[in-house]
Amino acid sequence: MRGVIVVQSAIGRWVVPPTRGIWIVGEDDALIPSLLTLSDVMGTGHHAAVVARVQPGKKVAVIGDGAVGLCGVIAAKRLGADQIIILGAHPDRIALARDFGATDVVRERGDAAVERVRKLTGGAGVHSVLECVGSEDAMRTAVLVTRAGGAIGRVGVPHYAGTPASQQAFYANISVGGGPAPVRAYIETLMPDILEGKIPPGRVFDRTVGLEGVPEGYQAMNARQSLKIMIRP
Repeated sequence: MRGVIVVQSAIGRWVVPPTRGIWIVGEDDALIPSLLTLSDVMGTGHHAAVVARVQPGKKVAVIGDGAVGLCGVIAAKRLGADQIIILGAHPDRIALARDFGATDVVRERGDAAVERVRKLTGGAGVHSVLECVGSEDAMRTAVLVTRAGGAIGRVGVPHYAGTPASQQAFYANISVGGGPAPVRAYIETLMPDILEGKIPPGRVFDRTVGLEGVPEGYQAMNARQSLKIMIRP
């Protein structure tokens, strides 16, 4: 038997976690990948959905088809969203987003993406946007596809100085929030759904490496050759 340790983040040879962060599972337990996402991408995608006020019956856009964006799709579906639009361009990731609950796909970028999302929502825009990229263009798109009174949950680390389209957000009463996800706070909420097989966030791992393969794994993710790497010592 081995313990799966879920912590906010840790780099070191030894880690002393709180007892509430340890679950005992079998070495080859199929749940290990999904459990590992609670320390990172699943908690982050869920945080974006919570901040964006995703609710049953609402329309949601998820910007970014990386591991966090895909987990954002899971989170939006779990919270009852009626329409989930994924903005991304990688066919394999889009297919996974569909499996996770995305109802529509927008491959365009910039103004073309805004026009497409508006068309899919009858011209009004979405109630909630999960911004999972962090670029200026992604944030601008997030603002312009959000309907008046809507909300944006941003978890992509900003690569810009000021909030794009801030005047549009102001006059449309759009709420913008988010930041580093407090993943520890969400573990008790998300854990039961993983243990019961209701959500499979572990599917974002598409490559497994040993410790010696970590540099190669990061290079593969940076080159968009892999979605998410799982490390097995």
